[in-house]
Amino acid sequence: MAYYRPPGPPPDPALVKSLIQQQQEMRLRVRAEPLAREPCLIAGCDSSFPTPDTILSVFVVLKFPSLKLVEKVCNYGIVDMPYVPGFLSFREAPNVIHAFAKLENKPDVIMVDGHGIAHPRRMGIAAHLGVLLDLPTFGVAKQKLTGTFQEPGLERGSITPLTDAKTGELIGEVVRSKDKVLPLFVSPGHRCDQATATRLALACLRGYKLPEPTRLADYWAEQFKKEVR
Repeated sequence: MAYYRPPGPPPDPALVKSLIQQQQEMRLRVRAEPLAREPCLIAGCDSSFPTPDTILSVFVVLKFPSLKLVEKVCNYGIVDMPYVPGFLSFREAPNVIHAFAKLENKPDVIMVDGHGIAHPRRMGIAAHLGVLLDLPTFGVAKQKLTGTFQEPGLERGSITPLTDAKTGELIGEVVRSKDKVLPLFVSPGHRCDQATATRLALACLRGYKLPEPTRLADYWAEQFKKEVR
């Protein structure tokens, strides 16, 4: 996800308290489990902020395992939620849900450009969306948000664990998606487990750093932006 981080005063403590409570309640609904069956359709999801007050959310749906593009949609809207560090999912989720509603082909699993449980409160955007949609989701992020890890080997497919610095809990895996490029951070969201998330991320690589679902979501986001500017 491409986040807009505006300067400004500290967030309202009452708002932060409310958001923490909502995340804690949603976290109780998150389930880590393998997919019931191999997916036929996999979606990629990405959001960006063309202006400080607007958001563009994109879904692409691909056949799996061929990764042939089936459908692409976007939704452009106004952002009502102020920027609060650690709670960006609340800025994005409403518009992402609107974009999802436009899909004619509903996916079996969603790959989100962002984190799943690899979040300080285990509720990154992939987990957040998974709970709201009650669909299998996982996150593929380009940067670490929390946790500790050792650098994976330089070869494509090298993997190391991402763990909570205090508890040692496994919260994701660090995956080298292409030889000698910076790794990706893969974590389950909802109704998905770590093994499934990493396996699908690797299965969707086609020579680029990013797996095809999120790579194409990012590509089409740039195309759709030209229409709303």
